[in-house]
Order: sequence, then structure tokens, then C-alpha cells
Amino acid sequence: MPARVIAGAGETSMKIVSSLFVCALSISSAFANDFPKFQVDASWPKPLPNNWIIGQAAGVAVDAQDNVWVIQRPRTLTDDEKAASFTPPRTKCCVPAPPVMQFDPDGNLLKAWGGPGQGYDWFENEHGINIDSKGFVWVGGNGNNDGHVLKFTQDGKFVLQIGKPGPQTGSADTSRLGRPADTEVDPTTNEVFIADGYGNHRVIVFDADTGAYKRHWGAYGKPPSDEKAPPYNPAGPAPQQFANPVHCVKIAKDGLVYICDRQNDRIQVFRKNGTFVKEFFVAKDTLQQGSVWDLDFWPDTNQTFLMNADGANNEVRTMVRENGEVVGAFGRNGRNAGEFHWIHNLAIDSKGNIYTTEVDTGKRAQKFRYLGPPLK
Repeated sequence: MPARVIAGAGETSMKIVSSLFVCALSISSAFANDFPKFQVDASWPKPLPNNWIIGQAAGVAVDAQDNVWVIQRPRTLTDDEKAASFTPPRTKCCVPAPPVMQFDPDGNLLKAWGGPGQGYDWFENEHGINIDSKGFVWVGGNGNNDGHVLKFTQDGKFVLQIGKPGPQTGSADTSRLGRPADTEVDPTTNEVFIADGYGNHRVIVFDADTGAYKRHWGAYGKPPSDEKAPPYNPAGPAPQQFANPVHCVKIAKDGLVYICDRQNDRIQVFRKNGTFVKEFFVAKDTLQQGSVWDLDFWPDTNQTFLMNADGANNEVRTMVRENGEVVGAFGRNGRNAGEFHWIHNLAIDSKGNIYTTEVDTGKRAQKFRYLGPPLK
């Protein structure tokens, strides 16, 4: 069980709640002393300037300088939460922050931008953020008419749009996306891989500079199908297509591509050309919105572990990347520091610290400091 420590009041008279999480699961002998351990940093992030407040936090990424990027949904704020934005103001606080926000590792806000602008289509509902190896910022949206992703500089200058908004079409359409969930740019090929998504049932790949279409595939590397599938049944045969949403795409250093098939409680692994390699089922009996919401790789030399954000069970798991074995976990459903309500995304910095974001009424980002053992 978590050991919980209450720190005394600080200069701001705030009580800081720190939770030291230890795995409550059985640990394989191979990793009994080596799986990562974390402690929530309840002081992260720092209070926002400009009377700002964030809505649902629907994506998080870490750049090469270990700065943390969050995309959030200003339009999900209630009238009560954004009461100071009305004319006249109804209360002292607050007003919506811009959708894209960059923080330093200590939680200080460095910059914020985003929203409608000239030359591109902003989203109905913001979803997912990625920083590529060149420092460009990729963002997407999963609103009913969202069918595109956008590429910006870190100062918010528009660079590229792939796809377009409008009525949804289907997984065979390569001119637009279907409520995409996540992006990842392969630095070796300069291709952007897109988890597509809440409307379509595929992974799709484009040139990251020109937006030219390259290829796409569905579950097991087969052509994707949009035929309605029966509800996920953990006792039944493995589903032959991705369910909605296809929620994340991550590329390991060894070139393997990991896909979150969220509703089907599984991770599928491919080569970059779409060749199927293997799959893992995770918390296979999860029936409410699925167990595999997001993934990131552990920053040791071999990327030994996968970290898995599960927004249904509201925990973060440590899994052996080779075989999907779960060797650790922290978190539970709740509102306290270190707990989660609909944990939606996670990202890991070079030191092993984990950053998480929450949607629905969670509406926050959290930091979990890495306690050890030392990275190898």
C-alpha cells in the first residue's frame, strides 16, 4: 500500500502531500530489485500566471531539454471555473489558459500559445502532443469533425497541416485523418506516424516535412476495416481489427512501433513497414474504456521497460518491454496528489521522472520523481 507523508505548511501555507509508491504486485525474480520507483511531487507545476486555469489535459511530451509540454482543452472549463473571463467578471478567478503550454522541470511556465490562427484549422477538441527530434511541436484533435494534425515551431509558428476537418470518411481515405489521437516522428526516416484514431482504425504514415502520404495498416498489419465489431470480450478470441480509439503510437530505439489498442486492452508491436511482430494484453478483464491509454519507453540504454498509463484503472504500470510482463504499478482512482482521475497520457524525461495528464474532471498535470535504482 502507498506510504503517505504530509509535509508541514510552507511559505505559502499550503500542505504538500507526498506519496511514495511501491509496487503492490508480485515482482518477477529478474526485476525484484530493479524496477523503477517514484514519488509524487505535489508542488509541480507552479501556480500559473495571468489568472490562468487549465481544462482537461489531453497530452504531455518532453523535449530534448527535459522541458515538459502539455496540451489542454480550454473549452472544457465550466462557467464556474472560468468565471473571471466573463464581462463583467463574476469572480476573481479564473480565465482559460492557451491550449499549448511549456514548463521547465521545476514546474515554471515558460510559454503558452495555440488556438485558431491564419493558415491552418484549429481543432474542435485538442488531443495529443509530441515534440520531434528537430524540436517541432505536433498537436492533434479528436472532435467530431477533426481530421488533421498540425506542426508548429516551439514559439507557435505554423509549419504544416496534414489532413483537414469535416465529416468523417473512413480508414481507406489517405487525404485526411479520422479524429487522430497521437503522433510520433521517426528521426531516421523523417516520417510521422499517426494513431488514427477515434474515427478510423489504423496507423498511418506521412512525410514529416511535406505531408505526403506513405502507407497505413490496421491490426496485425492487415488493411483496416471500419465494419462494426462486437464489444470487446476478454474471454473471446483476439479482435482482428483495432477498436476505437487507436490511442497511441511510440517508436523504440530499435525501430519497433508500439500501438495502443485501448478498448481491446492490448499493445500491438510492428516494424516500421507495418509488419506485425507481437502483441501483449494488459489488464485483460478491463471493460470500461480499456487499459492501454498511453505508453512511453524507460530511458535506460535498452529501453528495458514500457510505462503504461491506464485511465480506466487509474494507474501507471511498469512493464517489461520484451514480453509485456507487469513488474510494478502506482496510482489509484482519486483526487489526492499521486492519485488519478482518467489519467490520459504520460511522458518520461531523461532522468526517469514521469509526467502525467488527466481528462474528464481530472484537469491537471502531475510529476512523479524517479527514486531509483540508478539508470543503466
